[in-house]
Amino acid sequence: MKNMFEPGTVKEIKYRINKLQPDMPRQWGKMEVAQMMAHCSAALEVATGQKKSHRILFGRIFGRLLKSYYLGEKPLRKNSPTDKSFIVIDRRNFEKEKTKLVELIDQFSQGGPAKVTKHPHSFFGKLKPAEWSRAMYKHLDHHLKQFGV
Repeated sequence: MKNMFEPGTVKEIKYRINKLQPDMPRQWGKMEVAQMMAHCSAALEVATGQKKSHRILFGRIFGRLLKSYYLGEKPLRKNSPTDKSFIVIDRRNFEKEKTKLVELIDQFSQGGPAKVTKHPHSFFGKLKPAEWSRAMYKHLDHHLKQFGV
């Protein structure tokens, strides 16, 4: 499984981000491209410990059961549920969000396991750095596919 601590994987993700255009149509979901990048940045801010998300009841009950699916080889399903704190509904500036997302990817990948949050994931609970790294890859991959890149 690819992860965001592998330089080649980071290069691939950044290449795909650079293919995004402000007016690209989504293949599913409700977000526009800039909103999607802000959404992905919010997840990376949690993974790097810059923001904390709160455990949700549904995750406390079912998180452990679904963790292996989320971290496994299969791609995430279209329209998968998301933490409410990651929902972006206001309009965003494409270039600003793109720059921020790439910076957060660099912070996460260059910081390595030592810089990953110790705070639990809002749904899955405690994750090891390698699990955070796989989760961030799968999340980014999922949303880049949402816009065909």
